[in-house]
Amino acid sequence: MTTLAAAGEPGGDKAPDAFRTISEVAEELDLPQHVLRFWETRFAQIRPLKRGGNRRYYRPDDVDLLRGVRRLLYGQGYTIRGVQRILRERGMRFVQAVGRGEEVAPAAFAEAEPPREETPGPPLAPEDRAALTRALDDLHICRDRIAALRRVLPRRAAEPEPNPTA
Repeated sequence: MTTLAAAGEPGGDKAPDAFRTISEVAEELDLPQHVLRFWETRFAQIRPLKRGGNRRYYRPDDVDLLRGVRRLLYGQGYTIRGVQRILRERGMRFVQAVGRGEEVAPAAFAEAEPPREETPGPPLAPEDRAALTRALDDLHICRDRIAALRRVLPRRAAEPEPNPTA
């Protein structure tokens, strides 16, 4: 039987250093699998191990890199070209650290990017954006833990709730 802590971790029952399949990574990052495959074509640093049938297996560093790319694109408003520039100028380790929440991309990069039309309201200060990104990541972790609990805990039979007024 799995412990609750292990079930709540990304990847479910797997050890932290275990390889992940594309479906596990896509679920963990809340992204469609085709986005991960597309990112492989845009970011040379994303190189999952490929086995028979072209099946992809992601190492923990690969997942950190993908999480960092996701944060930069969706959380901090970078474009693909902006993330490519960060990878080129700051390196893969920096983006992995962003993925782990240890680093925040400098505002100088974000200001060089054209403003995104879908961003409503005034722009956020980098520290506010970082705080919101961390909060969003916490929510993703909560969602993953709830999903893990649903898989681990037995389903209750479809029985009517007791009526306290009866």
